Amino acid sequence: MTHSKPLRILLLGVLAAACLGALVWALLPSPVLVDLVPVRQGPMQATVSAEGTTRIRETWRVTAPVTGEVMRAPVHVGEAVIGGETVVAVIEPAEPPFLDTRDRRLAEASVTEAQAAVRLAEASLLRAGTELSHLETELARYVELAQRGTAPETALADARQAVLSAQAARDVALSDLDMRRATLARTEAQLAGPEARELDSVRSECCIRLTAPRTGTVLDVADENARLVQAGETLLTIGDPVDLEIRVDLLSSDAVGVTRGTRAVVDRWGGESLIEAEVRQIEPSAFTRISALGIEEQRVPLVLDILTPPEERVGLGDQYRVYVTLVTWAAEDVIQVPQSTLFRNSGRWALFVEDAGRANLRAVDVGRMTGEWAQILSGVEVGERVVAYPGSTIEPGVRLKARDEADG
Repeated sequence: MTHSKPLRILLLGVLAAACLGALVWALLPSPVLVDLVPVRQGPMQATVSAEGTTRIRETWRVTAPVTGEVMRAPVHVGEAVIGGETVVAVIEPAEPPFLDTRDRRLAEASVTEAQAAVRLAEASLLRAGTELSHLETELARYVELAQRGTAPETALADARQAVLSAQAARDVALSDLDMRRATLARTEAQLAGPEARELDSVRSECCIRLTAPRTGTVLDVADENARLVQAGETLLTIGDPVDLEIRVDLLSSDAVGVTRGTRAVVDRWGGESLIEAEVRQIEPSAFTRISALGIEEQRVPLVLDILTPPEERVGLGDQYRVYVTLVTWAAEDVIQVPQSTLFRNSGRWALFVEDAGRANLRAVDVGRMTGEWAQILSGVEVGERVVAYPGSTIEPGVRLKARDEADG
């Protein structure tokens, strides 16, 4: 009896302690379920993506050298041509225009006037010729008299001078007649309309045949039908569909990190493989473009050379839409965490690190950011687990439990 009483007291004390411990455990907050992601180390690269358009690197436009009538196109879109050999266009003299009633009457009046001027010039020439013949006869008579000694030398000199003046007057009249006849021919030509043009079968006029400036493929024909063209008007375009480049209009904020030689990858172009490219040219000035949402954007044109050989990108043609990913920065052995783990705290980047099952607030220095990952310069070590998507329930010291462990 003496020993049973202390034993009973001991048992009651143990029972009371257990009850108290259970009560304390029940009152403690339960661990917060979170997604824990390990800090990793490996290669990392920053990229910029944008839509681009393929285009033929060099195109050659064939233009009309003179105003005339171009015949129906001897070549069609897609045909191969040989530089300096294949005839791509034929230009003939243009048809004379139709004359309305007023213009025809004016032209007819001009012809009548020119005809009268020709008759007047012929009469003047006849008069000058007659005068010259008379003076030449007088000169012959004075020469004969002078030989006999019956005519003074002054009279002979005057006769010779008169003949020279008459010859000059005859030459002036002859030139005037030629000029009047040319004027008549010009005015008569103004009366000629399309009906005066010779048939093609008997046409003796020479035409201009234009050959391809280089070997390639016909990309575009302005109009295959015969028509009147002006000098300098484009007739067709020639190029090599295999010799492609890519134009990308990049946001000016993204273009700052792009330099000549920046590597790029082209996907979603229709083929199964990726196409490699390289930036060749960056335009010095940006332009404004309105986005689909109505927002003004400053865009910088880039030109990329395609490095993948043509046999590995069969089917890609001119003015095709492609999606380009430019690698603006790349490094190996980079400590990185998902961007979903980061948040701003007291003006710095911070995250929660799991430390012995509890949340530990840690300030970190962040470097570059990609679409999903962020470079960590200092603050965490490789292998530590950090909280992804931390909510308002996460505070320093809060117990944590990985969601995947709870599901298991």
